Amino acid sequence: MEMLHLRYFAAVAEELNFSQAARKLHMAASPLSQRIKDLEHELGQQLFDRSTHHVTLTEAGAALVPIANDILDQVNSIPWRLREATRPQRSTVFIGMPAGVHPGLRDRVKELEDRCRDRFELKRWPGTSTDLIAGVHEGKLALALARLPVTDPALEILGVMSETLGAVVPADQFDGRDSVELADLAALSYIPSPAETTPTYFEQLDHRLTAAGIKKRIRLTNAGYGGVAEVVSSGLAFSISMLDEKSPMQLYKLDNVAILPFRDFTPELETGLLWRKDRVVEGGDLAELVKLAREVFGDPLTA
Repeated sequence: MEMLHLRYFAAVAEELNFSQAARKLHMAASPLSQRIKDLEHELGQQLFDRSTHHVTLTEAGAALVPIANDILDQVNSIPWRLREATRPQRSTVFIGMPAGVHPGLRDRVKELEDRCRDRFELKRWPGTSTDLIAGVHEGKLALALARLPVTDPALEILGVMSETLGAVVPADQFDGRDSVELADLAALSYIPSPAETTPTYFEQLDHRLTAAGIKKRIRLTNAGYGGVAEVVSSGLAFSISMLDEKSPMQLYKLDNVAILPFRDFTPELETGLLWRKDRVVEGGDLAELVKLAREVFGDPLTA
């Protein structure tokens, strides 16, 4: 018995009309009728009662319908079953996420999760930029978003976002102002971001402020960004943070806190997507993931 015989039988059983079944199968009615006779002969059972105007299933034919359909369904499923059987198993990999990731970048991480779903299960892992860079270097993380600059020669860096920074100041002392200059901040102390989360770039900013004559510092321990906002709100100090209202860092802004742009310099925090170079060479385990990441993050964002 050939598989085509079952396909011919199933078509006639569905249409109960040899001419219509033949058109569906793109063949003539006469050879179709002969194939059904061949099948009946092989099975030793009459499958259809034929008359000039009617075709009906016999008891044997009705019994064969679910058997034939089940076999044909299994045969038709062979291509996708084979793809599933030979497809590489999904790997769980991690992407590092520093504090205060802009929602635009989060949207792209979600897009990457969706696009790589067939091959990778991408999970997010929090940490400071320093820790995330180390995690990528050690192979614990497949990718990481991290604040630049990054100088590890083992890593490849794709710039993905530039965020303009502003001065976080006591609102009552700068009432009516829409911007500030460094000289305006000389009477206040500068509060660096919490030490455990401070990107290298903020160390460069600290030197820039010192050169501008802003030398007083208040360094908080175990206080986090909320603690920085409390001190600024009290009128003792200022800080520097993301200017864009969509940034999650804006959530730390209290009643007497304003974030104003600078007029005399433009601090910008750059964020990059990192991976180990040796994991994306031909045959590397992350080559497919990084290819998708380049597509998703290829157009850098600004805020």
